[in-house]
Amino acid sequence: MFKSFLLPAARINFQVICVRNKQIKVPKIDKKLQSAAESLASRGFLRPNKPWDPPADIEKQIDEICSKNGLRSDSEFESLEKKFVVLKLCFEETGHSVPNSLLHTIETVGDLKEFYATPVDSLTPFDSLKKMEDLPKNLHVQGDYLRFHPDKDTLFKGKSAFPQSSTIVTGLKARTKYEGYSAKRKWP
Repeated sequence: MFKSFLLPAARINFQVICVRNKQIKVPKIDKKLQSAAESLASRGFLRPNKPWDPPADIEKQIDEICSKNGLRSDSEFESLEKKFVVLKLCFEETGHSVPNSLLHTIETVGDLKEFYATPVDSLTPFDSLKKMEDLPKNLHVQGDYLRFHPDKDTLFKGKSAFPQSSTIVTGLKARTKYEGYSAKRKWP
């Protein structure tokens, strides 16, 4: 398509050409999607998965289940029904199921072995930091922090380091534990 635009002061022609970009195949795992998944995994909050520590003979168990269903260790699943049967038997044998968000990644028996051989840690990074025993001497992790309230705390006789600052407690869970404080401002 060709369009010409004329400006009153000078005659300048502009061309507008529509170009179609090639459609490329989407790789198995998009880099943006991979980084988003890593970001969510590193945050660690609200993990829906149960912890899983794979037994030493997990590959042998999966090989036995697959051989009973006519699959070799290097074969793909022939149909969705076969995949469902194998995954169901693996769950019944191990008690660890494949989450819905990862079902599409398991296409071969090798993928299934890799999934069941991967341990799942359901601790948040903060909880795992609290459990570490070899922390540096200058680092201390305090799980339940203390909040200063000038009417109730007698350690400093009710004197605050920030006398005109209020303590605002946000969140439903924190409100049940901690009481907020509205600072009384004095005008000069």
